[in-house]
Amino acid sequence: MIPTEKTEELLLAIWLLVLIAFLLLRWEMVYLVLPAVLLFLTAVLFFRPGMKVELERIIPHNRFLEGSELEVIIRIRSSERIPGLKIREDLPEGLELIEGEKEWVVSLSGGETREFRYKVRVKRGIHKFNWVELSYRDPFGFFHFTKKFDLYTELIGVPIITDVPTPYSTRGTKITVGALPSPRVGEGVEFHAIREYQPGDPLRIINWKATARTGKIMANEYESERKVDVIFIVDASYTGELVFDHLVRAAASLMLNALNEGTSFGLLLAEDVPLWVRPDYGKRHFFKCIDFLSTAKPDRNNMIAYQVEHLIRSHFPPRAQLVYLSPLLTEESREALKIMASFGYNVVVISPNPYTAVEPKGREEELALKLLSLQRKAVLKKMASYGVIIDWDVRKPLKAAIAEVIGL
Repeated sequence: MIPTEKTEELLLAIWLLVLIAFLLLRWEMVYLVLPAVLLFLTAVLFFRPGMKVELERIIPHNRFLEGSELEVIIRIRSSERIPGLKIREDLPEGLELIEGEKEWVVSLSGGETREFRYKVRVKRGIHKFNWVELSYRDPFGFFHFTKKFDLYTELIGVPIITDVPTPYSTRGTKITVGALPSPRVGEGVEFHAIREYQPGDPLRIINWKATARTGKIMANEYESERKVDVIFIVDASYTGELVFDHLVRAAASLMLNALNEGTSFGLLLAEDVPLWVRPDYGKRHFFKCIDFLSTAKPDRNNMIAYQVEHLIRSHFPPRAQLVYLSPLLTEESREALKIMASFGYNVVVISPNPYTAVEPKGREEELALKLLSLQRKAVLKKMASYGVIIDWDVRKPLKAAIAEVIGL
């Protein structure tokens, strides 16, 4: 408890009255201070709680789709009577208050439990509640108390995930839908070629017709049915800030598609400090990648080409399918695509058009956006030899943009 200015003024007045009574030898003047002293003692003895409270913040779970509404409950239980207690919630900036308040004033009796509710709209990212602040002032205004009680809660706003087809294949740059058969040679059911029999090969793969024709023992070779790894590369350059949320949602949707197909996938988040997640399977891996995407922000990264080349040389699987998510606005981002193709990778580019994310305010702006879109189409046409480019008008669903290219 901290004395207020009112308390300091009262104590100063009492001291002055006693000093004047002493100097004037008018001891009856001391009786004038008795009501003030009595009031002060009443406040100290009867209105000075020990703030013995229990606080709890209740949230159903810790992951929510961006844009969804969430009800938060603050529960407080007091072991003593506390009149006029002010409660203030620590609301993170990434949560938009849409119903209720984040401050309340309540009077609690001993053993009483109260709940306070409010609703927020969740944005993408990690949102951290750190404390709940309690403030108290006695009815006479002599003391005040303010303390932030540690009450840490963390929730994650994950990107919106939509149903999308599989826009890639392991065979050249032809786009197909469905599982990804790998062209690795091995045991399987799809015929690949005929070769000479080698010691250790099973007898059942001997091709007797070819053996009779060539005079050498020949064997059939089959294509393995294993699926390839898919690497998602997200361009986090600040130049694509207008469509960055669309990039993240597209990556999350394609990862869910890969998860459902049983395909292993990895993630390169090309920020200023690149984040690399090696290819793996399963829901745990999926949520790990989603958490990283949830916290991703565009920054002034101009090193994506270097990052891609370094990871290709050191970490990328040699026969992986690459999915590059970038608006391709900078020379650096286009150079990264050229590097992927130069190492022999099949690349599919999901390229949201940033000019479709702008609502023109007049005729001049509308014409300027059309001109910029035409320039962009010319650039993408030049880049088409390095991979399959899906030019995405973000006013339409990604599924429709993919379908336009693969002809669904």
